[in-house]
Amino acid sequence: MQSIRPKPAKKRKHAAMTRIPGRPAKPSPKLSGKRRRVSPEIGEIVRKRAEAEAAIADARKSQERLREAIDILPQGIVFLDADGRYILWNKKYSEIYNRSSDLFKPGARLQDTLRVGVARGEYPEAVGREEEWITERLARMYQPGARHEQTLADGRCILIEERLTEDGGVVGLRVDITELKQREASFRLLFDSNPVPMIVCALDDERILGVNDAAIEHYGYSRAEFEKLTIRSVQAFETELPWGGDRSSDEQTARTWKHVRADGALIDLAIYSRQLVCHDQPAVLLALMDITERKRAEARLAFMAQHDGLTGLPNRNLLRQQMDDILLHTRRSAEKVAVLVLGLDNFKAVNDTLGHGIGDKLLRGVAKRLRSTLREEDTLARLNSDEFAIIQSGLTRPEDAVLLSRRLLEAIGDPYLLDGHSVVIGASIGIAMAPGDGDESEKLLKNADMALSRAKNEQRGTFSFFEAGMDARAQSRRKIEIDLRDAIQNDVLLPYYQPLVDLATGRITGFEALVRWPHPDRGMVSPAEFIPVAEETGLINPLGALMLRRACADAALWPDDVRIAVNLSPLQFRVGNLLSMVMDVLKQTGLPARRLELEITETLLLEKSSQVLATLHALRALGVRISMDDFGTGYSSLSYLRSFPFDKIKIDQSFVRDLGSNRDAQAIVRSIISLGMGLGVTITAEGVETEAELSCLRAEGCHEGQGFLFSRARPNAEIVALLQAQRGPEFVAPQDPSEDAALVA
Repeated sequence: MQSIRPKPAKKRKHAAMTRIPGRPAKPSPKLSGKRRRVSPEIGEIVRKRAEAEAAIADARKSQERLREAIDILPQGIVFLDADGRYILWNKKYSEIYNRSSDLFKPGARLQDTLRVGVARGEYPEAVGREEEWITERLARMYQPGARHEQTLADGRCILIEERLTEDGGVVGLRVDITELKQREASFRLLFDSNPVPMIVCALDDERILGVNDAAIEHYGYSRAEFEKLTIRSVQAFETELPWGGDRSSDEQTARTWKHVRADGALIDLAIYSRQLVCHDQPAVLLALMDITERKRAEARLAFMAQHDGLTGLPNRNLLRQQMDDILLHTRRSAEKVAVLVLGLDNFKAVNDTLGHGIGDKLLRGVAKRLRSTLREEDTLARLNSDEFAIIQSGLTRPEDAVLLSRRLLEAIGDPYLLDGHSVVIGASIGIAMAPGDGDESEKLLKNADMALSRAKNEQRGTFSFFEAGMDARAQSRRKIEIDLRDAIQNDVLLPYYQPLVDLATGRITGFEALVRWPHPDRGMVSPAEFIPVAEETGLINPLGALMLRRACADAALWPDDVRIAVNLSPLQFRVGNLLSMVMDVLKQTGLPARRLELEITETLLLEKSSQVLATLHALRALGVRISMDDFGTGYSSLSYLRSFPFDKIKIDQSFVRDLGSNRDAQAIVRSIISLGMGLGVTITAEGVETEAELSCLRAEGCHEGQGFLFSRARPNAEIVALLQAQRGPEFVAPQDPSEDAALVA
């Protein structure tokens, strides 16, 4: 087998490649065993060419990095050489001038691109003055720190800022400020046409940089005058500037300032401030809200909250504050303070007879006289309708308060000429002394008021000092009020009945309902003790309604010819629902209206109210009988008999007492009976206690009698027995006693 031997590998030919910068590489000639030598000149050329190529490569990399850097900028940027030729620009620059971006080429001149752009209509500002506009634009480019705005055809506004380089070239910056200009235009529109006065001030030197028309109109300065002023020039007083304090706050809450108008008038302003930039400098926008009228209204409200609207005197609230200050000062010294509460006597009669207009003028006249009588350091206040308070400080003895009280009473007592009327009014005064009667304002006023009540009850037209026993009586009265309120709510009060007797026949014709209060601790409380309290506190209305309902319910079960008489307080007429209440009670109890007799006193008619007379006529139209109680004890009784047709007149017991031996009483009773007969009304004598009084009344022809001689007041259970005993077989007792209880409930 023939051996196969591998062929020896062919020797590869290596061609040495030598490359001269700037020329294509050529294969080197074969190297012989001896190295070929290169000349020094050729070597230097090769080295320099390599360095140049490396420098160019570095420059290209630097330019690429520069382009990458400027392309990410949000502003347009452009580099021009000293001849105004384009060198480099970023993407934002091309986007801003998108309609001319095809003209941007290295080496192209800016003036050529501008001229083409003007021809295309890209610069509206150049219309009609194209070459002039181009010249001005190029001139701005070489001004140091040149900065101006340029409007493009699509309405965008471009801010141009250009700076020269060391080699005479230009670096240009382009910012699209269209949105900013729109905001400025909106602000300008809002600023100029805003009805709220607005001022722009320099933040540093406080110069007024701008004002709107509303500020010019409000202040009265012209725009030129404003531009010469600082914000402090229109301040009325030296106060901190509205933007004072923390300047880092962009917006601050309103501060109140007093400014002065051009005519010198002071106005109150609530100023809102906001920092901004105006004409390239920090500034503050001030919105000026005129609150002059609001401040005046607030002052009026504050005055009204602490003063009486009629007289202008301090009211109770302000009086307490002033008293607290006086008492605090007094505690540090040995001086005394007198608290006087002055109440006018019979002021209500003036209002009722002459009208509230005269009453108001009278109160103003009283206040004026009181003020003129007092010292400057004394305090005067109006507490309520007809009561005033005087605080006299710096006293050393109570006699000083006595002297002042006498002067005040004398000053008030002189006649007042009001709208042609001569009005005379009196007053009573209660006095409390500090610190003896208290060292707190409320306690002193309360004690002086209790002293006033004593002066009015005992002898009007005088003064009375507070005594410790008055407080005890006041506490007792307060306890009665609380207990009475509970008694009414829990239906504890009861009607007792006193017979009305026909003096000719001795037969019982009816009963008067008298309220009784069985107290769990005090036993039977006298009406003379709690009725005045009920009238003062307004409890007389629910009390009267309760007694009327229970009395009518009881009387509904009596014989049909027996009437029930119920007393009414004048205060019940003022509520306004008396007529409807009587109608409801008659309907609920089934009592015929003719069997109900309502008794009123002369004091009710003293008011001469059309409402009172209308209510009385309406009640009488229902069939209810109206009786005048305590006849002869009031004023002008005869005139009252003409104002309303009463069904009955009751002679007061003060005229019946000792009738058998007192000639004056006999004459008065005889006259009343004769008057009643002439008017055709029933005459009833109250308080008949003796046979002699009864005999005299019968002789004079009196119709009815009432008093202990016949019977004391009795509960309903005894009334049924009394009627049965008097009437015998003809009296029919109620069939179902529970029905009585149901009606009462």
